Amino acid sequence: MAIHNSADNSFKLIFADHMLFSEFIKDFINIDILKNITPEDIEDISERFIPLTSNNRDSDTVKRINLKDSPPLFVIAVLEHQSQVNFRSSFKMFQYIYLVLDAWEKEVERENPGASQRKDFKYPPVLPVIFYDGKYSWTAEKNFFNRTYLNKAFEKYIPKFEYELVNLNDYSEEDIMKFGNALSFILLVDKVRDKKGKSILTHLPPDYEKKLKLHIPEYLSKLLARVTLSLLDKGGYKRPEAEQIAALVEKAEQKEYGDMFEAVIESMKEAQQEAWEEGREEGREEGLLEGSQQEKLQIALNLKKLGISKEIIAQGTGLSVEDIEGF
Repeated sequence: MAIHNSADNSFKLIFADHMLFSEFIKDFINIDILKNITPEDIEDISERFIPLTSNNRDSDTVKRINLKDSPPLFVIAVLEHQSQVNFRSSFKMFQYIYLVLDAWEKEVERENPGASQRKDFKYPPVLPVIFYDGKYSWTAEKNFFNRTYLNKAFEKYIPKFEYELVNLNDYSEEDIMKFGNALSFILLVDKVRDKKGKSILTHLPPDYEKKLKLHIPEYLSKLLARVTLSLLDKGGYKRPEAEQIAALVEKAEQKEYGDMFEAVIESMKEAQQEAWEEGREEGREEGLLEGSQQEKLQIALNLKKLGISKEIIAQGTGLSVEDIEGF
């Protein structure tokens, strides 16, 4: 399956891993019955819904959660990384819910013909979740009912449901760190927006690192390395900052590196520190250039008021004639 961008690639990898997916559900969804799910309870059935997932929806995921002594429940997780808010989200979830319930009914009918026609037949719950890590506020309507024209007049005929919104912008780095699991480290990397903001990644508390090391199996260390590299690319980090992470990934694939997770953390911290220092210097230089430009504009304005021709002002200040005419 093609991956369309680095962010989709990252979270496709994350949500494909059932350990990370179970951490996501436990950390962000406050439903008691979900607190005890294990990776073994999760089945990925995304491929059954190709009509929706094949159209640039590489990071949409549908999971079946097999509960003990109960029919399963389903989780639809849609990952939104775009700068613009997706206002179709509630309708898209409506489409997914229908497809999931229709597939469930057909499965039950194959095993027990006529079951769905009985009075006591019930459909399983479907939990729709949107994870958003874009830069802007999420302003899309969460309830499909409120996206329907004349909804008050036709109230009892219109489906009412909300999707659960997990907005990464609502969580500080400190909030995320409290989870103390592999997913929390990935989300910390995802919150690195640019080089100018100094992130907590440059000074992770020792107790947090210890928690992570206790819960990170070797295979997940390699996954963390790949995801870290992808998210660095998303944040605008170019070589050589990301190059050291890429080298670690290659070593991990060749099984040459024993302490993979420790190396990822250290390299990430070094890359972030270097990038922050570089960004701070870039910001200082941009400030100086902006100040110099403002000074030239003020001088040009004063000369223009004295009646000096725009051609002479342009020669003396280095500004263009168009800039001077714009006063």
